[in-house]
Amino acid sequence: MGHDRKFRFGLQLVRAESGAQVVEWARRAEDLGYSTIYVPDHFVDHPLAPIPTMAAVAASTTTLRVGSLVLGNDYKHPVVVAKEAATIDVLSNGRLELGIGAGWMTVDYDQAGMRLDPPGVRIARLAESVAILKGLWADEPFSFAGEHYTVTALDGDPKPVQRPRPPLVIGGGGPKVLAFAGREGDIVGINANLHGGTPNDPSTAPSMSPTSTDEKVQWVRDAAGVRFADLEIQTLSGFVHFTDDARQLQEMMAGAFQAAPEEVLDSPAILVGTVDEMIESLERRRARWDMSYHVVPIEQMDAFAPVVAKLAGT
Repeated sequence: MGHDRKFRFGLQLVRAESGAQVVEWARRAEDLGYSTIYVPDHFVDHPLAPIPTMAAVAASTTTLRVGSLVLGNDYKHPVVVAKEAATIDVLSNGRLELGIGAGWMTVDYDQAGMRLDPPGVRIARLAESVAILKGLWADEPFSFAGEHYTVTALDGDPKPVQRPRPPLVIGGGGPKVLAFAGREGDIVGINANLHGGTPNDPSTAPSMSPTSTDEKVQWVRDAAGVRFADLEIQTLSGFVHFTDDARQLQEMMAGAFQAAPEEVLDSPAILVGTVDEMIESLERRRARWDMSYHVVPIEQMDAFAPVVAKLAGT
């Protein structure tokens, strides 16, 4: 049975003034109909660590899902990740969505003194980690002997509440990682190609044009085969701007995204316009790419709430 492609909306929480603010935001997100709060995983400019923040969000809510967008695979051994993630799933009564990626932000590695391996090596290591996560969340003791990790007859404990496992969020912007996501993920994130290793690299904008997104979704579709129907397609729209006149922004962004002005506002990286215009854009994205799961910055939670009220669950 394929995925229903109904709209869901998440929030990305990067920083907060206090624990009380995290709790306040989480409860308000739940009241407003958001599905999930996600926490990123970086050492620089992202002060909140994902695992304890996810636990705090889960403890202060009853239905809101919690997730990582995404854990840096190189930062923690997969056996540790499996245990910590399963614990959050147990404590939240099955509300975890675990995002995990190969790592990309150069400054994280440089300032932490970690070696940044070539993308192919990082993706191969990610593939081993995902196999270990799935194995340790299964019912029997698990062994694995790979190039990067070895696990011997380890019975993962605790077992997650969600069976066969919590959903895995895997995404990216290049063909190798998106093909892997299509084969092994449950939620696939269509993101910019962050080959430059910096978060604000202007060269990444064209990789989120509508035409480039066509190509990325096709990579996922080709790799997933028949299981594509079961995947949930997600994106993070980092730029959300409400305006009654988007024409000036269209012209400005067209060059950066290497797209025609009339197309640029359909880039998954942005949401610009009135509430009604955003709703129309999101419906076009679902029709074109099966993209039904959208994440926006938590600072836009209240402004974006009318869109959530109209579309969530439809």
